Amino acid sequence: MKRVLTFPGALRRSLKSEDLQSDLIVLGLDEEKARIFAKEWSSDAPALMRLAVGRTLGINQLVDMEWKFGVTAASSELEKAGTIFLQLKMIIKKGNQLEPVYVELTLPQFYSFLHEMERAKSSLECFT
Repeated sequence: MKRVLTFPGALRRSLKSEDLQSDLIVLGLDEEKARIFAKEWSSDAPALMRLAVGRTLGINQLVDMEWKFGVTAASSELEKAGTIFLQLKMIIKKGNQLEPVYVELTLPQFYSFLHEMERAKSSLECFT
C-alpha cells in the first residue's frame, strides 16, 4: 500500500489501474471514487511516466564520452602486472555547464558498467 502513498513511487513501479483502485479502497476511499481515480490514472500514467523520465534524464545529461584501454606493464604487486583497465572521460551537462568526470575501471567493472548501460538503454526505449 505504500506504493500508492506517493505518486512518484507508483510511477516508478508502473502501477496498474486495477492495483491502484484496490489499494485506494483498502486505504478507505469509497469504490466509486477509487474507480474514477483509477480510470484517470490509466489514461494519464503514460504521459506522467514520459514526463518523469524526461526530468530525470535532464538533470545529468551525458554529452560526450572518451575511453582508453590499457595494460599494467609493471607494478610493485606481482598479480597486478598484465591486468587490463579502462579509463573513461565522460562530459556531463549540469544545468548550463559541462563537467568532465574521470573514471578508471578494471575489465570486470567495465563489463558490469556496459551491462547496466545496455539495461538503461532498453528501459528508455520502452518509453519512446
